[in-house]
Amino acid sequence: MNAFLLQYLPIVIFLGIAAVLGVAFVLAAAVLAPKAPDPEKLSTYECGFNAFDDARMKFDVRFYLVSILFIIFDLEVAFLFPWAVALMKLPQDVGQFAFWSRMSFLGILTVGFIYEWKKGALEWE
Repeated sequence: MNAFLLQYLPIVIFLGIAAVLGVAFVLAAAVLAPKAPDPEKLSTYECGFNAFDDARMKFDVRFYLVSILFIIFDLEVAFLFPWAVALMKLPQDVGQFAFWSRMSFLGILTVGFIYEWKKGALEWE
């Protein structure tokens, strides 16, 4: 049993070092970080809202539509490239299944893109 547990020793050491480093970095940031932000840091961010305003203020629906649009294209790029690389190495019957499953995935993404387009998320004022 002792030899069996010794096989997990590198994992325990790795997790211990990771925990110690994580706590050390958080404490170092809390101690060494500047405490007085300058006026530029407190100014309005790119979204157009003040940094320290009411947390219950309403967001425009375009922010949500833009985030959905980002997710659509991010997923498409993140999954399409590795799929295209691995598709040529698959056997014929598995390759056809992989091809058509990818086409259904792209179809779902296209439906989301059309939804964004119809809602006017691609038109800027």
